[in-house]
Amino acid sequence: MKPIGELIDVLTKTQQLEPLIHRTGRIIVDCLKRGGKLFSCGNGGSAAGAMHLAQELVGSYKANRRALPAICLNSDVNALTCIGNDYGFDQVFARPLSAFARPGDVLVGFSTSGNSPNVLAAFAAAKTMNVTTLLLGGREGGRARGMCDYELIVPSQNTARIQEVHTLILHAWLDHVDLEFSPNRTNQTNRIGQAEIALA
Repeated sequence: MKPIGELIDVLTKTQQLEPLIHRTGRIIVDCLKRGGKLFSCGNGGSAAGAMHLAQELVGSYKANRRALPAICLNSDVNALTCIGNDYGFDQVFARPLSAFARPGDVLVGFSTSGNSPNVLAAFAAAKTMNVTTLLLGGREGGRARGMCDYELIVPSQNTARIQEVHTLILHAWLDHVDLEFSPNRTNQTNRIGQAEIALA
């Protein structure tokens, strides 16, 4: 199948996840509004997705809003090599998570297979800390299926297509964040309310 046609097919099947995408977007927003942090992690192409999500929160997506606290656990080379050397690669995400996370924070783990040992270890550590866990997975969910509070599993066997849909999902989450934290939100809400009064 041609890539665009294949992606369209996967997106059509992924529409069933849309309510969960919006629900988890609100969970991220609520965490950040309470002063919590978002953590992300992944390997390879999924590491890029995890970095993308975190940097858009600390930087900005569409709205020129305040910086929001997000830490990508796979972006610190010193920590990765130190922890990997001393404790094993399986612990490179779990150990820094245990250092920085607090109850009520959110961990987003990217794993197209759902079988990445270091992502699984991070989910397990998060559970002991009352950190909310979100899986961005694919295929049948792998060993991560059933471990997390919320699981968005893209119905595809193709790693590239899964990662492309993961990007769509994280962008949908960022739309929720921008809507909530945009400095123009109050003015927009007021204008909507005034328009409703005028139409009454």
